[in-house]
Amino acid sequence: MGSTTGTESAATTVSGAAQVDETKDAALPWIEEADKIAPKDARALSKLFFDRLAELEEGTHEYQYARNTLIELNLSLVKFAAGRFRNRADQMEDIVQVGTIGLIKAIDRFDLSREVEFATFAVPYIVGEIKRFFRDTSWSVHVPRRLQELRLDLAKANDELSQRLDRAPTTSELAEHLNLSEEEVVEGVVAGNGYTAGSLDVPAEEGAEGGGTCLADRLGEVDPAMEIVENLEALKPLLAELGERDRRILQMRFGAEMTQAEIGAELGVSQMHVSRLLARVLTRLRSGLLTQE
Repeated sequence: MGSTTGTESAATTVSGAAQVDETKDAALPWIEEADKIAPKDARALSKLFFDRLAELEEGTHEYQYARNTLIELNLSLVKFAAGRFRNRADQMEDIVQVGTIGLIKAIDRFDLSREVEFATFAVPYIVGEIKRFFRDTSWSVHVPRRLQELRLDLAKANDELSQRLDRAPTTSELAEHLNLSEEEVVEGVVAGNGYTAGSLDVPAEEGAEGGGTCLADRLGEVDPAMEIVENLEALKPLLAELGERDRRILQMRFGAEMTQAEIGAELGVSQMHVSRLLARVLTRLRSGLLTQE
């Protein structure tokens, strides 16, 4: 397998975690315990697997092997991104799971021709998926902790009294049971409405002829460009901190879509030097985005 000599070398330097087995696949090395491969070797192997994945037919055994191996090789990116949310240790298992979904999305959308490292491309997908998870599982509006705890007490009291009275308890009965005023009970009930938003599928016109419509029918679709707008707004202050040359290089590369060689000719430097400058600037911007709340 002359075409994979470099990758085979990388695979055999990880104490047996990766092994080449020609009987498994004629084009790709067979990797066992891919999650134990060192990051440097994982990057080299990932490039080979991405290159081959682009040529394979989706749904084939070889395609699935390449895609699954890429997921295992890059799980360290998920763990890296999840580390930023270590203050939510009780949810870490869920965080890693949803982060892996982001990793899979990045793998399915990555293109080697973009001349960008996969880690640079994937981390925003992973972090974005984790943030969406928190948005979907958190309170719909900000509610003080005192009222969050009151909501739990009210729910428990409501269950106990419903069983005892064989009906829903009144506000005064809940207040007496919890040694609270009726105003406090009402405040807790109102605050509890902020825990989950109402379903968009609830009929908006109950009893209307034809079954009525739901709220979702009245809403427009999500604009796919909104995420781009959010990212651009987040980048503005970071771009403002860059020097004039760095901003010019970014404009030529991503605005004018010039190649690194063309940028080098414009600036009078080598393509390799342009590559290093781009990598430095993009790393700085990525770090800035990841540290923003």
